Amino acid sequence: MPPKAQPAKMKAMSTAVPTHTVEFGREICGSLDAASEREWLVTNGIGGYASGTVAGLATRRYHGLLVAALQPPLGRTLLVSKLDETAHYSGRAYALAANRWAGGALDPQGYRQVERFRLEGTTPVWTFACADALLEKRVWMHAGANTTFVRHTLLRGSGPMELELKALVNYRDFHSSTRAGDWRMNITAVEHGLCVEAFEGATPFYLLSATATVQRAHEWYRDFDLAAERYRGLDDHEDHLHAGTFRARLAPGESVTLVLSAEPPTGLAADLDGRAAWQARSAQEQALLNPWAAALLQSVRQAGAPSALRLLETSSQDSGGDLAWVRQLVLAADQFIVKRPLPDEPEARSVIAGYHWFGDWGRDTMIALPGLALCTGRPDLARQILRTYARFVSCGMLPNVFPEAGQTPEYNTVDATLWFFEAVRQHYQATRDSVLLRELFPVLAEIIDWHVRGTRHRIHMDPADGLLAAGEPGVQLTWMDAKVGDWVVTPRIGKPVEVNALWYNALVGMAEFTRTFLRPTVMYEAMAKRVRYSFQRFWNEAAGCCFDVLDGPKGNDAAVRPNQIFAVSLPESPLAPEQQRAVVDTCARHLLTSHGLRSLAPEDPQYRGQYGGSPHDRDAIYHQGTVWGWLLGPFVLAHLRVYGDPVRAAAFLEPMAQQLRTHGLGTLSEIYDGDAPFTPRGCIAQAWTVAEVLRAWTACQEHRAAAAPR
Repeated sequence: MPPKAQPAKMKAMSTAVPTHTVEFGREICGSLDAASEREWLVTNGIGGYASGTVAGLATRRYHGLLVAALQPPLGRTLLVSKLDETAHYSGRAYALAANRWAGGALDPQGYRQVERFRLEGTTPVWTFACADALLEKRVWMHAGANTTFVRHTLLRGSGPMELELKALVNYRDFHSSTRAGDWRMNITAVEHGLCVEAFEGATPFYLLSATATVQRAHEWYRDFDLAAERYRGLDDHEDHLHAGTFRARLAPGESVTLVLSAEPPTGLAADLDGRAAWQARSAQEQALLNPWAAALLQSVRQAGAPSALRLLETSSQDSGGDLAWVRQLVLAADQFIVKRPLPDEPEARSVIAGYHWFGDWGRDTMIALPGLALCTGRPDLARQILRTYARFVSCGMLPNVFPEAGQTPEYNTVDATLWFFEAVRQHYQATRDSVLLRELFPVLAEIIDWHVRGTRHRIHMDPADGLLAAGEPGVQLTWMDAKVGDWVVTPRIGKPVEVNALWYNALVGMAEFTRTFLRPTVMYEAMAKRVRYSFQRFWNEAAGCCFDVLDGPKGNDAAVRPNQIFAVSLPESPLAPEQQRAVVDTCARHLLTSHGLRSLAPEDPQYRGQYGGSPHDRDAIYHQGTVWGWLLGPFVLAHLRVYGDPVRAAAFLEPMAQQLRTHGLGTLSEIYDGDAPFTPRGCIAQAWTVAEVLRAWTACQEHRAAAAPR
């Protein structure tokens, strides 16, 4: 291939928005079980979202067309539940919606009309077949606003089609459910539609269309059945209010758009027909792919490949034929990035840990940051997030979670702060941004000081061996943080293995940062050397792997868990090479599945291979065998380190490409059953799963480039 042709070919290959990564015909759409288990998600960049199922059936309390972030990025409130749509064509009515009611009745059954479903980027698109007519529906959100667009287009027909769209609304926290009783909302006519005020003082929201007529209504539809909530052991019935009916007559080629918004209608007038809004959305996603493609090409070239493009093409063929699934993950990565406006920094950024129900968590943000921002070619975004979180460091600790109602952040994590060090290191490695490093250096130094002398929850460096100890009864500090009432399921009090692997890397990194500014490094180097020496205490010679926790209330914990993988996957390993390989082999034999690592080996008597049941049951299982998708990334990086085979390492990621077509469409799930077939569970979209798969895949490409013949 001529050298001058490479950039153009790379652009064509890598920046086209994938349109067929997720696509189904009637084999999925016509099966209620299959179609209702596949969930779509669109987001607005401030914490709001719309989500539902391919079948059109609401199965969760979290499903809705407009879940607005009224206090961005939180305060998420269900405003518009769904549209119950009916198409009238050639003398016949075709139901397009689907509802299941208490008792099991399914009416209507509009999923039977769905001939095709696909994602265009992250936008869900349905094609309904009504006799010889084809009707397309797509749903997307306005970036930076609590506004959802629903656009219907008559693609084909021998005559006009009349659409009847019943808007069902609500007004509740997205974690709860509604029993309406005699609740009356105030529904008033406004230009182009309706305004809904749920109660005095509630944020008004709007149902608008430039071309459809509308008729007010006020009728509660009661006892929707929510099967996924029943599986989760929660309230499984819900009421929604029919607020109005929109009607439109479409000739072939014509469209009608409904705009559902918590924003003042004066700012929406130009977008009511949806055309400009869709063009903006499409351009936004295209713009996300361009820097990713450029960054990938640059990193592979810097690694030394004689032909970066040819190498990428070969790599993509080895893992499924093209890069479409990776491009899809790049788009999915952006769904987690949100604004977190601060009084003096309105453009501050954070990361939603997972959809539907998580907020922005410190630990998840720092783990996900390199994959979401650096691997996608957005280092400035990473910079914003690091600066945002640095402002909240208190007593040497990063907050674990920002509560929904905006209360004081919670500082109950031992590892989030150490992951902050790793995120800073990766950002500096990628950008050489000494300005940011200089700004953050005092914060990093203060963190080390606090950990040496001790901070909250007995987090402190043990003067006897230099290792980091943490924990007290009733508090869960590591990422294995399930808690039921006062019961901490996996307390891990003592010296957790991954915490000390991170502590070692933080000390090595601090020495490097100090050296960058020509300051004395002796103290940090000595501390790191001592930790490396003491880390050998983690080695369990009898088991040929690491203890999970040292010096706990019951001594050393020999449970085979995945936390030891970080002693190999992090840049600086405190283990000898033969120990590193033994850790990888142990994880491969006992913990590895198609979709991640089990949180506990099946041989352990505490192992649980199926995730489900009441909140108590689920929390009890959460870290006792459940598979975590994000851990696949560190495993691949560790495998790559000890075996040096990027093709073999990348092969472990291949099953994740198929996961884009199930559970959360176009994205990756939080957890999976520990037993085969490893059914996806938990959040349909999880930031650190998407991020770590992207990061591991990128590392394999770079390693392959470095090893390619010159």
